[in-house]
This record gives sequence, structure tokens and C-alpha cells, in this order.
Amino acid sequence: MQKHDIWFNGEFVPFDEAKVHVLSHVLHYGSSVFEGVRCYNTREKGPAVFRLRDHTQRLVDSARIYRMEIPFDLETLEAAQLETIARSGLDACYIRPLVFRGAGPMGVNPLNNPVESIIAVWEWGAYLGKEALEEGVDVEVASWQRMAPNTFPAMAKAGGNYLNASLVKMNAVLNGYTEGIMLSKDGHVAEGSGENLFMVKNGRLYTAPTSLSILPGITRASIMRLADQLGYTVETANIPREALYIADELFFTGTAAEVTPIKSVDNYVIGKGSRGPVTKAIQDAFFDVVHGGVDSYGWLTPVNVEAAPVG
Repeated sequence: MQKHDIWFNGEFVPFDEAKVHVLSHVLHYGSSVFEGVRCYNTREKGPAVFRLRDHTQRLVDSARIYRMEIPFDLETLEAAQLETIARSGLDACYIRPLVFRGAGPMGVNPLNNPVESIIAVWEWGAYLGKEALEEGVDVEVASWQRMAPNTFPAMAKAGGNYLNASLVKMNAVLNGYTEGIMLSKDGHVAEGSGENLFMVKNGRLYTAPTSLSILPGITRASIMRLADQLGYTVETANIPREALYIADELFFTGTAAEVTPIKSVDNYVIGKGSRGPVTKAIQDAFFDVVHGGVDSYGWLTPVNVEAAPVG
């Protein structure tokens, strides 16, 4: 990973000096919330962040759910992300804002531990592989299911939630697949370890409802809007496992995964075993925005390299 300066509690510090104490609450109890955001080097706008306000608002909302009082307002957090990118000199990058409980009293109760915040950036290409954007990926239905409602708050993008995701991802890789698809407690299709999922059947798109404890992805919402603009009907519905095997097309969405087709599930070939026409149309529309800067939705925030320092 490249060693760019990190925004740490309102100040920029060198990469190697961004440290936390080993008794920080987050290390023992997983008490963190975070975001994954992308900056694209667009043809029309230069470096620009995709849906900065929505990602930053979700970070604040996730912290609120976990009773973390972030000592910075929304605008400061947005400006800090832009300045971190500008300082890095990167034209395109992945952005990781993180809010966590620091060192203080030990024990499950975190209310007396300080709330700390960092923002880091690094170069990160296609999450599931550059070739996957066209060829697709092989996945399995995971043996680990998505948590049930009212166990963990799935609307919060919390670090502890990703222990579940890590089990799914590790098993998939060790079993020879790229990714796993989790089912809900009732056996319906939920999402991947770090991605939302769409199914295409007879020209219609289907995706799981948030009631199945999926993360309500920002890229997912963007794809639903783009699909509607392209004339496709999008439905949130309970999808049985076996529907995956007879789908015309399947694809993942997410900040890291962007729009990645699925070519097989449990060794069932999906469609023709590569990116299908609906997936390609949606992929093209998405990349027109994030690479071209063709932004009629107001989703892109340009990175002003003369941005004022934040601190």
C-alpha cells in the first residue's frame, strides 16, 4: 500500500505515524464504523468523488446507531476526504473514512471510550479483478448466512459486521471461488460478502429487500436509478436460492466491486457464462458517469487540488 498522509482526528500525519493503542476498544470489541468511497479520474471533471455526501451521511448515521458522537460535522468530514485525496496526488483512489472507539476503560461498555476518526486513501483497481468486469466471476452459495434482523443493525456499515463477511470470503476462496452469496435466515438470497446482488430474469431486475439485513448499498441505489432510466423494471423481492441457477444474468454491485457480472453459481453456468446484455448496458451507463463525468445526477464531487487544509 502506498504511504500517503492520513487524516487523523483533524490533523494530517505521516502514514507510519498513524497509530492506535493496543488497548483500544475497537481492537477488542470491533467497535468501528466505516465507509468505502471511490474517486475517479473523469474525462469531464478530472478527479471526482462518487456520491461523497451520501457516503459521508451514511458514516454519520452508522456512528449514530452505535452511539458514537463524531467530533466533526458532515461538511468537515467531506472536506477532509477531498483534502486527503489532494495531498496524495492521486487522480483515482479508494477512500476509507473510519470512526472507532479508542483506548479507555476496558469492557464491553464503550460509552466512556474516546471516539476517533481517520481518513486514508490508496490506489485500488477492480476489486474482483479487471478481467472480471467482462468475463464475470465464479461464486458459491455460502454456508454462513446473513445475520437475522434485530441481531446486528445491518443498516450500519460497522466493522464487526464484516466478521461474517470474512468467513464467507475465506471459504469461497479456499473452495476455489471468487466470492460467496449469503442467504437470509429464511433461505432467501441476501448479498455477497462485500457486495449487493442483482438478478436478471426475462428482462426484469430483482434485488433483495433491506428487510433481509442487507446493507442498503449506495452503488445499489445508483444502479436501480440507472436501470430505471434505461427502461428496465427493478423489483425488490425475496429470491429463492434455486432462482440463481436459472437466472438469465447475475451481477454484483458495490463501491469496490462496481458492476461485476457473475458467470456461475455452485458450478451452474449463468446465461452464456459471461457478461450478459443487460449487465453490459447497466455497466456502460455506470462507467459513463464515473469515468466520463457525464453526471446528470449530481453524483460527482470534483477534487479541488487547491482545497483548503482541514484541521
